[in-house]
Amino acid sequence: MDQISRILRNDEMTAGYRRLVFLAPDIAKSALPGQFVHVQIPGLRDRILRRPFSISSADPAAGTVTVIFKVVGLGTTELAKAEPGVECAVLGPLGNGYKPVPGTVPVLIAGGYGSASTLFLAERSKTPGLILMGARTEHDLILRDEYQALGFRLLAATNDGSFGRKGFVTDLLEEALGSVPAPAVYACGPRPMLFALGRLLEGRGIPAQLSLDQHMCCGVGACFACVVKLKDADSPDGFRYSRSCKEGPVYPAEEVYCRE
Repeated sequence: MDQISRILRNDEMTAGYRRLVFLAPDIAKSALPGQFVHVQIPGLRDRILRRPFSISSADPAAGTVTVIFKVVGLGTTELAKAEPGVECAVLGPLGNGYKPVPGTVPVLIAGGYGSASTLFLAERSKTPGLILMGARTEHDLILRDEYQALGFRLLAATNDGSFGRKGFVTDLLEEALGSVPAPAVYACGPRPMLFALGRLLEGRGIPAQLSLDQHMCCGVGACFACVVKLKDADSPDGFRYSRSCKEGPVYPAEEVYCRE
């Protein structure tokens, strides 16, 4: 559904990252972890395409939807300037989200601000589990306090070693899986991280779901700009294309063609 939504809050979390809260009752009622919204950013009159943002929280009672974003370009720069009271056209919730696996303990794996997407899943989880976070530096490890307040145990890795283990978040996988009974993996982050994770999990029988956030133009499956590769044994190339905004963005890991 497309809803004119009023901005209630637009707060800086840490330098470069912001938390934006919309009043969007209809979207809040139906949103599920892993889904996203498509936002028409005010002030971009010559840039008509909307911007996709993972839903990091939704409160049906309050009618609010929260997204977290990093200021990286013109669109997010303009959105960072939007004051409370400004109205935006927000389309959503869109896509297919995470499907919790009964009888398992969630192991959330987030690269960079992929932690914004998995936070919604942590909020809705019946069983607190484990969150693995990876980022370039400690500065980019956002939402640590929020996960721990939900009862999730935190393991972290940074490229420069400024917090947690020095290296990649996938380096934490063996330790994580060995410490959790009946784990189920849910991941969001950069494509190289997700592909590496998919390869590491191949043949291990551990349920895993990957959120393949791509550059989405239309958000409704019409433009085919956001396609990703899924395994296809009947194809000469071994893969087929899937629209991440429509069939995804969350896919079972065993279906994803985890090679460039």
